[in-house]
Amino acid sequence: MVSVRLAVESDLEPFLGLAREVEPLFGPMVDNPDFVEGVKGAIKNGQVICVVDKPYSQVIGACVIDSESRTILWLAVTEKSRGNGAGAMLVAAALERLGEGDPVQVTTFSEDMAESISARKLYDSFGFKEVKAGEVNPAGYATVVMERPE
Repeated sequence: MVSVRLAVESDLEPFLGLAREVEPLFGPMVDNPDFVEGVKGAIKNGQVICVVDKPYSQVIGACVIDSESRTILWLAVTEKSRGNGAGAMLVAAALERLGEGDPVQVTTFSEDMAESISARKLYDSFGFKEVKAGEVNPAGYATVVMERPE
């Protein structure tokens, strides 16, 4: 059984473990002090949401949001937990936390990348639509910006 909750300080190390797992897709993060400090600040400010496997209290997914820009900045689920609804739980919690208002944006992989299929399906299921090309991410992959109108 899994649950969704705001991250707490003790979730930093599990979050960084998840970040390290997805570095081949996202680019270097864990060894970047600015990234680590940014995550610490986001946790402190209630901007990090976790999906936790209850029996083990293990973080199996997380996302970082920015309430001011109404953006899902970062979202990942452990490889072994993908396909079980953890990503949908994170997006739903992020949208609830961001509340009503202006459109919500997320940057994800472009459709020409195999790894993009599940991510794009997830965002599509919540009403996100591709609005423009994004930048190439630090791992060298093309991205797109998707937006969910309110």
